[in-house]
Amino acid sequence: MDKLTLAETAMLAGLPKAPSSFNPVANPARAKLRQQYVLRRMREIGVITAEQQADADKEPLQLKNELNEFAVKADYIAEMVRQAMYDRYKENAYAMGLKVVTTIYVEHQRAANAALRAGVLAYDRRHGYRGPEAYVELPAAATEETLEDALQEYSDSEDIHVAVVTEASAKRVKAYKRGGEHVEITDAGLRFAAEALTDKAGPTQRIRRGAVIRVQPGDNKRWAITQLPAVESALVSLDPKDGAIRALAGGFDFAQSQYNHVTQALRQPGSSFKPFIYSASLEKGFSPSSVINDEPLTFSAAQTGGEPWEPKNYDGTYDGPITMRQALARSKNLVSIRILQAIGAKYAQDYISRFGFDPKLHPPYLTMALGAGNTTPLQMAGAYSVFANGGHRVKPFFIQRIEDSKGNVILDETAVIAAQVPERVIDERNAYLMTSMMRDVVRAGTATAAMKLGRNDLAGKTGTTNDFLDAWFGGYNAGLVAIAWVGFDQPRTLGRNETGGAVALPIWIRYMGAVLPGVPEQPLEVPQGLVGAGADTAYQENGPRGGDSEAARGTSNDKPPAPPPPAPENARNQLF
Repeated sequence: MDKLTLAETAMLAGLPKAPSSFNPVANPARAKLRQQYVLRRMREIGVITAEQQADADKEPLQLKNELNEFAVKADYIAEMVRQAMYDRYKENAYAMGLKVVTTIYVEHQRAANAALRAGVLAYDRRHGYRGPEAYVELPAAATEETLEDALQEYSDSEDIHVAVVTEASAKRVKAYKRGGEHVEITDAGLRFAAEALTDKAGPTQRIRRGAVIRVQPGDNKRWAITQLPAVESALVSLDPKDGAIRALAGGFDFAQSQYNHVTQALRQPGSSFKPFIYSASLEKGFSPSSVINDEPLTFSAAQTGGEPWEPKNYDGTYDGPITMRQALARSKNLVSIRILQAIGAKYAQDYISRFGFDPKLHPPYLTMALGAGNTTPLQMAGAYSVFANGGHRVKPFFIQRIEDSKGNVILDETAVIAAQVPERVIDERNAYLMTSMMRDVVRAGTATAAMKLGRNDLAGKTGTTNDFLDAWFGGYNAGLVAIAWVGFDQPRTLGRNETGGAVALPIWIRYMGAVLPGVPEQPLEVPQGLVGAGADTAYQENGPRGGDSEAARGTSNDKPPAPPPPAPENARNQLF
C-alpha cells in the first residue's frame, strides 16, 4: 500500500461501493468519476490539499489487464470442470496450474446460448409484463451515488440491464442504468410494459419513480423495457458416436442461478419418453406397422388400487385402429398405454436401463408409457444417442484432455474412449426402425416445425407433461443429438398449449439451424434382418405386422388386465 500513489489509492477506495460499476478496466469513464469524487471528499475533510487533488486528478493510471478472454460464455461447463478437478485433485487443483481442454465447440456453445435465451424470452413475452422487481425511495434531487446505491443488489444479464426509474408517464420513462448512463424509453420501447404505466396497474405492477426495472437495447439502439424471465430452460448437445458434449447451457443465466438444469434437474419427460417404450415393444414382436386401437380406456379404483384413472389423448380425439408409426408421430397416449400393457410394465422398466435410465426413477406402472418417471436432459441426450448411433450406449463426457503446468498430458479422454469397444444395448434394426418412426414425427407429426431446417435426416420427439409443467424436445441426426427442456424450478403450469412443440422445439430448431449448415446429410442405412419396405419394414422373424395381437389392438369395450397402480396423482391423465 505504501507504494501506491494518491491517484491509485483514491481509485481503489472508490471500488468497494460498486466494484463492477467502478472497475477501471471494464468501465474507465465511470471509475474516473468515482476517483474524482473520492479525491474531492478527501480535500473537503482536510486529508489532502487542493494542489494534491489537482495533481492526482491529472495522473494517468497504469492498468495491468490480465483478464482471461474467453471465446464464448460457458459458465455451466466451467463450473462442471472446476468441480471435476476438485473431485480429482481436491485443494491441489487450485495450485497445480492445470490446463483443461473440454469437448465443447465454440460455435455450438454460442448457438446454444443464443437459442436458449431467445426461446425463453419469447415465452416470457407471451405471458406479459409482471411489474418492476422492486421499489426504492429516491430523494427529490437524487445524485448518481444515490442511484448507484439503489442498484447495488442487482446484476445485469448480458444485454438485459438493471435500471431505476427517475421519471415515468404513459408516453415516456427515464431511468438510470448502472454505470452512470441515463436512458429514455418511448414509443415501441414501452409497448411490453404499457399496462404498468396506467392508473389501472396495481401497486406492485406500476412503473413509477423509484421502480427497479430491466431495459434492453433494441432496434436502432433504442431502449425498451423488458424483464428477467421467471421460467428456466436447458439445452445440451453431444456427439452420439462417443458421447462428447458439444454444447451445454444449464439455465438462462449462471449469474442469476447456478443450478445446472442439464445435469441436476430431474423432471418428467412426458411423451419424449415414448420412443423407449416403443423400442421395448419391437423386441416383443411389434413393428411400426402393428395396428393398435386408439380408443379411450378406463381403469377402476379396484384395478388401480387407488383412484379411477381415465387417460386421455392431448387433443381429446381418438382415431380407432392406427399403426404404431402413426401413433408415435401424433403422440397418441392411449396407444402407448396399450403397448405398455401388452409388453408388461416390469419388462419395460428393465429394458430402459439399457439407455442409461435409472429404473427406480421410472416405476413399473402404466403411466410410464406417458413419461411419468424422472430424468435429466443429460440422461435424455445419452439415451437418444443410442438411436442415433445404431444401438450403442455412450457415456457423455466434457473433458477431452488435462495438461499439467509443463504441458504434459495427464489425461486424454479421447484416447481412452477410442480404445474402448462401444457397448451395444439394442439391436441395430431396432435403432433403425425407431429413427425411421421419429423421422416421421418431424415430417408429419408433432414436430413438423423442424422441417424449416430443410433437412431430411432429422428425427425426434416432442414431450409435454401433465398440466403443461414441462416442455421437451429431443432430436438428432447421425452426427448430433440435442435435448431442449423448459419449465419452472418450482413446477407450475407453463400455460395452456405451451407444449414441447411450442416451447422447447423452437429452441432446438434455432440451435440446430446454426450448427448444421454445411454438414452433409447421412443416409439411413438399412441393416440386415428386416423385411418389407417403407412404413411396413419390420424384423424378419416377426413380419411387417408383428405384435398385432388382440391384447395390443383392443377395442372401445376391452377390459384390460388389472395394471399395477398408476404413479401419483400429478403424473396422471394428460401427459403427451
